[in-house]
Amino acid sequence: MEGSIIELSKYRFEIAGSDLKVAMLLYEQQEYRTSVNRSYYSIFHALRAVLALDGFDSSKHSGIIARFNEAYVKTGIFEKDISKKIATAYRIREKSDYQDFYIVSREEAQAQIEKAKNVLETIGNFLTERWNIQ
Repeated sequence: MEGSIIELSKYRFEIAGSDLKVAMLLYEQQEYRTSVNRSYYSIFHALRAVLALDGFDSSKHSGIIARFNEAYVKTGIFEKDISKKIATAYRIREKSDYQDFYIVSREEAQAQIEKAKNVLETIGNFLTERWNIQ
């Protein structure tokens, strides 16, 4: 069972990295709305990679975010600023996906990519350590 949980975590983190690469490619093509979407999903899948180690998943994005914040931010495992980055990415992705006429600027898309890079680096360091321990 442990091996399968670690493999699931690694798989989810691999998806997170792939989504970030796609976000950067879309940004280069000036597809800012879709870039923001992929930036957010890279963060989302990274969170799911962490939570896989706890055997937790949820069909709702809010459930994943709430559980991550409760189990990892409030307990001090991750700094509080990661929670702000996640919330901002979620909010902007929601607006760009569901609000008519919401225009994602170049600067906004770039900022989302930078947030995603930072979150993935932080979570990647944590996961690498956890994968080796388990």
